[in-house]
Amino acid sequence: MTIPATSRDTTTPTTDIATARGAGGALVEFRDLRRSFGTTRALDGLTLTLQPGEMVALLGPSGCGKTTALRVLAGMETVDSGQVLVDGGDLRGVPTRRRDMGMVFQNYSLFPNMTALDNVAFGLRVRGRNNAARRARAGELLDMVGLAERATRYPHQLSGGQQQRVALARALAIEPRVLLLDEPLSALDAKVRLQLREQIRTLQTRLGTTTLFVTHDQEEALSMADRVGVMRGGRLEQIATPGELYARPSTAFVAEFVGTMNRLPAEVVPGGIRVLGQVITPVDVAGRSVGAAVDALIRPEGLTAEPVEHGSGIVAHKTFLGGTTRLSVLLSEELTVQVDSPSVHAARLTIGESVDITARDTQVLVADPTGPSTTR
Repeated sequence: MTIPATSRDTTTPTTDIATARGAGGALVEFRDLRRSFGTTRALDGLTLTLQPGEMVALLGPSGCGKTTALRVLAGMETVDSGQVLVDGGDLRGVPTRRRDMGMVFQNYSLFPNMTALDNVAFGLRVRGRNNAARRARAGELLDMVGLAERATRYPHQLSGGQQQRVALARALAIEPRVLLLDEPLSALDAKVRLQLREQIRTLQTRLGTTTLFVTHDQEEALSMADRVGVMRGGRLEQIATPGELYARPSTAFVAEFVGTMNRLPAEVVPGGIRVLGQVITPVDVAGRSVGAAVDALIRPEGLTAEPVEHGSGIVAHKTFLGGTTRLSVLLSEELTVQVDSPSVHAARLTIGESVDITARDTQVLVADPTGPSTTR
């Protein structure tokens, strides 16, 4: 698949996060990590740097290697080759318990026979802190996550969201150099997920803890992380800020995985492409010859729908999203596109109405044609 080159190198953040948040967090480096399970390459040359105090999310489909990368950093998985360094120190051979990392799992992993306070204090007890000190620290963390009044409750007396907040407080109580979040919100309902992801982000920013967050939920990744790395087949397809990842994806896979993307048949013309009967320039066609068939990848907000008597499409469905309404427009029996239109404008369109679809002067990716398709 041919795609335009990325606009700039984004393997490191564009802002000095360490300066902005203080130098409390650790510098984490993955250097050419490789790990295979039989014929499956879980990590295939993964190289990534997390700046002190930065939150990086690894995003991708099941089996892409994101969880393996986190487990390698935690010391729960080994690599065939490559290095993991924290503040310049090689972690090879260092056991999990000595890596000074806090970890929050999907399934909470609280001790059922301990109160919330004792769960949070557990790591401090293992580290030999006296009873008064660990109870004071645990109380402070419970207060920080809004659960001070539930300190004496047991896990079964807490909701799922409350249990995960206890797990977060426990991970932070030891003041870890690195915080690891392994799909921590996937078991919660939508409203609790939204509340907790805001709380996690606020705490992480306040404490300046370097954080690696693994998720398959793109909304979580884009709303919480300083940078998001999209993985496929054990490799990073792209690492960038959420805004750049969405607006300037460097590969067709990233473009279609992050957000909604329309894939439309197009033809190469001098300096650009012809799509939906119009010519869009400039578009990087990666050396393709004029007249070559390609697919144009355009986001819903990059298209407009205007009512006309004999248009190029028919409005098949409308989804109200507040200020924006998403229109599903049938261009043919085999091709439907998604168009984001201001709700005030979309209100004048009816199901079955004829419309003309045009592309805005916006960023367009070019990919090999895959044949008739709908929005990806």
